[in-house]
Amino acid sequence: MSNTIQSFYQAFANHDAEKMVSYYSDDVEFTDPAFGTLKGERAKNMWRMLLESQKGKKFDVVFSDVKEDETSGSAHWEAKYIFSQTGRSVHNKIDGSFIIKDGKIVKHIDRFNTRKWASQAMGLKGWLLGSTSFFQKKLNAQTNKLLDKWESK
Repeated sequence: MSNTIQSFYQAFANHDAEKMVSYYSDDVEFTDPAFGTLKGERAKNMWRMLLESQKGKKFDVVFSDVKEDETSGSAHWEAKYIFSQTGRSVHNKIDGSFIIKDGKIVKHIDRFNTRKWASQAMGLKGWLLGSTSFFQKKLNAQTNKLLDKWESK
């Protein structure tokens, strides 16, 4: 029985980005509603950027319902933090699914309710637009622009 996913989330809860990404394969593919699909080092850098941006801030991660075998798995995780652009409190509930090969995560998909997240992060505007493809594209563009900026430093 593998414990790759358990260890990945324990590192996340401990805000240890390098330990987290050590569970990813070099050619990992990560997908979520905020970033879209990221591959390889860019997927790893997303976690590094996220945790670096939360240093010294209240950012809590809890995980549960970890299921895993040698080739796949899933988990539920929740993040509580302050959305920096608005100062609003967010409690995002996410379900992750994984494909594992040789003890490393090769595919990671996180799913969450974008409208619920946008409502918490942005208020009424988020609630109104959060489930539209327009909002999704804009969110992906903004988050990837932040990642581009972080990677270029």
